[in-house]
Amino acid sequence: MSLRKGLIIFILLAFGVSALIIFRSVDHETIRSLLAADKLKLLLALCVVFLAWICDAGRFCALSYAAHERVSFPLGIILTWLNYFGSAVTPMQSGGGPFQVYALYKRGIPVGKGIAITLMRTMLTILILTLAVPTVMMLDPEILAGSPFLKGLVFYVLIVILATWAFVAFTIMRPDMIKRLSRVIVMWLKRFRLMKTDRMALKIVRWLDKEIDNYILNFRLAFHSGKMWVLAAVILSVLHLLALFTVLPVLMSAVGLPFRYTQTIAVQAVFMFILYFVPTPGASGVAEGGGALLYSVLMPQNMAGVMSVICRFFTDYISIFMGVVVVIRMLGWGVTENLHKGAKPEDA
Repeated sequence: MSLRKGLIIFILLAFGVSALIIFRSVDHETIRSLLAADKLKLLLALCVVFLAWICDAGRFCALSYAAHERVSFPLGIILTWLNYFGSAVTPMQSGGGPFQVYALYKRGIPVGKGIAITLMRTMLTILILTLAVPTVMMLDPEILAGSPFLKGLVFYVLIVILATWAFVAFTIMRPDMIKRLSRVIVMWLKRFRLMKTDRMALKIVRWLDKEIDNYILNFRLAFHSGKMWVLAAVILSVLHLLALFTVLPVLMSAVGLPFRYTQTIAVQAVFMFILYFVPTPGASGVAEGGGALLYSVLMPQNMAGVMSVICRFFTDYISIFMGVVVVIRMLGWGVTENLHKGAKPEDA
């Protein structure tokens, strides 16, 4: 899937499903509540989004320090927006990493270390959700009781996450096997004449070996001399999620809806857990429709749909728009397409 196609699919699904949700759920009471919304609380919701960006940028900085590199706070903000953009245009929200790695590479951080830093950032979020969601389901099983499909989806995602953690652990413990696998892949590419010369194949093998070594070195540094920075990243990851999850209760308060803060956190934790592995670009369509379904646990049906769309606007659409601006100004569309297709940084 090309980058433009991913962006088009995201826009069509997100706005198409949002329009359908609003058309089917909005009534006169919904419109009255929205018109009477507290403008200061809407501004507060926007400030909470800014706080989430600050926490996300801060953990990039902390993880880079753990790897004995230096990521400035402004670059951390840029990396946050790049992640939103890349996630929005790729299935399973997998595209943010390449853009972040490229931005780090352009500032002198080796590709292997860049991969390790961005991977650790993502895995911290997944780890927190992996611990939180089963706890939530045990303490409040009614959250998914009305939807066997969503309940089954949660268990599917849990299995996928555990498999992902197993793979990451394998790469750390057996880098020699990863190197062998990369050499086999390069040889197969050469056999199918996707590489013109033996010299090119050898160059790529050496580059891969060096970056795998950097990747492993980053993890060793992080968990030996950079433990305090990793701990700081963990704390910032928790604060980042709490900030994102606080947007919904602030919006509910703005339109006069009653809520229990812990319940809103629990529902959103389950929802984000699911969205990480939805195959549509940026989880578009599913995020809006699934939000309308799950948020009905927290509020009346006539408000759940529109609140899902509004919350998505604050927590995702604004960040994605900022990511688009960064991509166009910092990388350019041509480089972005190359990264999306898997080109090496020096080829981009």
